[in-house]
Amino acid sequence: MSDQQQTLSIPSLVLLAVVTAIAVRYFFFTNPSTTPPPRPNQRAANPADVEQISAMFPQIGRREIIWDLQRNGGSVAATTERILGRGTLDQPPPSFQPPIPASTTPSTASTRPGHTKPEHVDLITRYNLASKLSSPPSISSEEGARGEGNSTAAAQAQTWSNNKSERHALLQRRREEMILNARRKLEEKDKEKAGEPAG
Repeated sequence: MSDQQQTLSIPSLVLLAVVTAIAVRYFFFTNPSTTPPPRPNQRAANPADVEQISAMFPQIGRREIIWDLQRNGGSVAATTERILGRGTLDQPPPSFQPPIPASTTPSTASTRPGHTKPEHVDLITRYNLASKLSSPPSISSEEGARGEGNSTAAAQAQTWSNNKSERHALLQRRREEMILNARRKLEEKDKEKAGEPAG
């Protein structure tokens, strides 16, 4: 009969105590919430930051930029360094669906660069000086260009008025004279080049 009787050995008792301690700790001393706490640095990406990075790196998609900004706490510098260091950003998981701002749709994004960069407009067209270009240069502008002329006329032209509208008119006239003189000098150089034989 003694052979059929089972005895507990010391190693089996130690194993039973360890398993019981683990089970008690797991069931009674864990947090009741099973979801992990949210990461403190995860926040919504600022649309202005996304636009700034997208303007610097147009080859990177907005979804990747938003994902990276949310992962690093909204740091534009960290995202920029990551793009410069690796040349790309990590692909966000398929479950990540960022909110698409209403102001940046594909149709407005494609037309936006055309509106911000107007075609090259010369100064004659910008300031409506075409009619003055065809007229002969005024005496005061020629004297100012050559540094010659009556000292009293030069002193009158150089005086600064206390009236705001007179100052504005004086500055506008000087701007127009400078633009017209520069255009005339350019035309003279072009005529001289055209007159020289090609050699």
